[in-house]
Amino acid sequence: VMPYIEGETLRDKLTREHQLGVDEAVRITTEIADALDYAHRNGVIHRDIKPENILLHDGRPMVADFGIALAVSAAAGGRMTETGLSLGTPHYMSPEQATAEKELTARSDVYSLASVLYEMLTGEPPHSGGSAQAIIMKIVTDTARPVTELRKSVPPNVAAAVARALEKVAADRFETAATFAEALRDPHFSVALPVTMAAEARRPTAARGWQPYTWTAAVVLLAALAAWGWFRPGPVPLVGRYGLALPAGQELAEHGSHPVFALAPDGSWIVYDGPAESGGQLWVKQRDAYEAAPLPGTAHQGGSAPAVSPDGEWIVFTTGGQLRKVPKGGGSAITVADSVSGVTRGVAWLDDGTIVYRDILNRLRRVSDVGGVSEVVWSPPGDRDIRPRLPTPLPDARGVLFSQCLGGSCRDQALWVLDLESGEDREVAADAPQGWFASTGHVVYVRRDGGVFALPFDLGSLAPTGPAVPVLEGVNVENGGLLPRFALSLSGALLMKAGSAGGTGAAGAPSEALWVERDGTVAPVDPDWNFSTFGSRSWSLSPDGSKLAIAIVASGGVDIWVKQLDRGPVQRLTVHPAVEQRPRWTPDGASVRFLSDRDSVQSVYERRADGTGTAERVLEMENVIWEAHESEDGAWLAVRTGSGGADTVWAIRADADSAPVPILASEFDERAVSLSPDGRWIAYHSNETGQDEVYVRPFPDVSGGKWPISLGGGRIPLWAHGGGELFYVDGNDRMVAAQLDFSTSLAVTERRVLFSVEDYYVNANYTLWDISPDDQRFLMLGPLGASDGIGGGALILVENWFEELRTKVGR
Repeated sequence: VMPYIEGETLRDKLTREHQLGVDEAVRITTEIADALDYAHRNGVIHRDIKPENILLHDGRPMVADFGIALAVSAAAGGRMTETGLSLGTPHYMSPEQATAEKELTARSDVYSLASVLYEMLTGEPPHSGGSAQAIIMKIVTDTARPVTELRKSVPPNVAAAVARALEKVAADRFETAATFAEALRDPHFSVALPVTMAAEARRPTAARGWQPYTWTAAVVLLAALAAWGWFRPGPVPLVGRYGLALPAGQELAEHGSHPVFALAPDGSWIVYDGPAESGGQLWVKQRDAYEAAPLPGTAHQGGSAPAVSPDGEWIVFTTGGQLRKVPKGGGSAITVADSVSGVTRGVAWLDDGTIVYRDILNRLRRVSDVGGVSEVVWSPPGDRDIRPRLPTPLPDARGVLFSQCLGGSCRDQALWVLDLESGEDREVAADAPQGWFASTGHVVYVRRDGGVFALPFDLGSLAPTGPAVPVLEGVNVENGGLLPRFALSLSGALLMKAGSAGGTGAAGAPSEALWVERDGTVAPVDPDWNFSTFGSRSWSLSPDGSKLAIAIVASGGVDIWVKQLDRGPVQRLTVHPAVEQRPRWTPDGASVRFLSDRDSVQSVYERRADGTGTAERVLEMENVIWEAHESEDGAWLAVRTGSGGADTVWAIRADADSAPVPILASEFDERAVSLSPDGRWIAYHSNETGQDEVYVRPFPDVSGGKWPISLGGGRIPLWAHGGGELFYVDGNDRMVAAQLDFSTSLAVTERRVLFSVEDYYVNANYTLWDISPDDQRFLMLGPLGASDGIGGGALILVENWFEELRTKVGR
């Protein structure tokens, strides 16, 4: 708990006034000195005195932010300075702090306070420079100009006290902050000759001119000091690893096929997809803030794949088929490029001011970050359905790392590098959905199983120079092992989502099947059964509710399994290298239909549920099939094909050799189709209003009407077996039961919220849950532990991870 301080920081005051009156500056300094003296007498060294950490409450200064203070604590097991850390802000560091001395005393804070007073009097700190290294070099080697040279009205005693407090040798300074304050109040205080001599040394005279040999010696001395400062062994930064919690209402969004967070280059803040009144928006979470803040101008539908500019000042994201950028503090979004792939797979912002992204034809394009004409830098080879994914930049705009995968299910995925100078590409690592270049000289990549490897890599030849070394494990990899929840900054900060549980979970993460009552009561289907599900996840209850068909990840790939409910055996229905997913039972419950791209384009296959016979292809279309629903009488199929804004829903007669009829085809996304038990109605969700909403139309002649069902957002509908209810998930992730009246045409008589689905797996494109035959229990899936209320993957932030990486790969 911290007190609320109404006012401003000393930095705010200096920014506005530049210089303060002498009396006011001395008063503020002496009051700060009193506070520091109390801290020092209690064994605490602040270590970061600066104008930003001085709060002015009704003009009275208060010392804040002891975040890196040195506290003598038995619980800490020693003193922080034993690590030799150089912590603090360069302009106000004492020489011993700048050189990472292991023992700091109160005299270090006295130096920092004198530096703050120096700025209040003169308008600038004692030492300045173009970089932190330059400032530190001056602190160690240069003598600050006397304040009276910059402001003649400063009294002699104040100038003398500042000079003594800024001495290079700690022993030559005031011993305590209290004695520094006494000197500032004492008009008779003075110091010996060195202050005058320092001023005189700056006055060139004929009698004391600099001879050439003197200049040479000075240059050699300064060069030696610089070399010592630059090349002496520096302190090793500590690796910090901790969980990152996001407050309620600011949670990370779950987009199974899109990147959802990115790190600032210096690792000091993150940007992520979070909630909005409709759809989603970007949020920014600063390292030193508990709460995140929504980023104005970043509203979007679906995943936005955020990325941060190399200078950390801009954020780029995708929405509505456009690439847009916005200042990190929010503002009007600027369109950078059009024709961006509707299936967002990440963007790479290069340090030459260009951005590489995937277009609607599955090519990589490059465009200036201020917009303009883009150019194609990579195209799929020949007529193969190779798709680029998740590009990340290489230094000096040398190229990009990106993954290539075959077909919509991304078989044979591997990490490749693209040379932006020659246009050539080559494989870097197999079975790796994404990689990043680290300043240690490695490509760090994540495998489908959540393991992280470091591969020595030469930027000149863009080729590996040695074998990969395992360096980390347990990363959440979603969407069937295609999308790591992992980000790496230029400074070596690492952000990852743990793969053991949570959200839509990792491919390979333990999951469980759950019965959820209408009132939200939850119980595991079989406490002794857990499994690993495919990233997009899919399952289906048999018509009598006795069996479950489900896509499971196991040795050999993603296949369809059949489980006897509740505590019966489970058996494997398919064994094939292709991804088998989205099972649906035939109306008689004898067979299971599923989607697979085992032969060519993803099509519908069928196999008997008892495992006899072989899987046969029963429906193939020109485009990829994503959904296939059969009416309960077996007369019709409702089939959805295409993706990325080009979805089409077809009606196909199952008992005749007739051509498919397109019934829903527009520029909007119409997905998650569900046929009513009597086969007369079709429910689906569409984003035609700017957000997903649930609609119902007559089937198969959809021109007979259209009725909106949901309010304020709705998706993934499913009919009750009785036909009088339609269930869907609303915009607040709650299961809703809509009562329907068909007495005249169609009307919604009631919408009743049942329970939250936040702890269970859901999908934006496909109805990812089922209902028992009596319409009283919902079969949901969630991370292992969800039935105990402990589901949910943790965000983990690792600071200075490159130090850990160097240790594991060898320096």
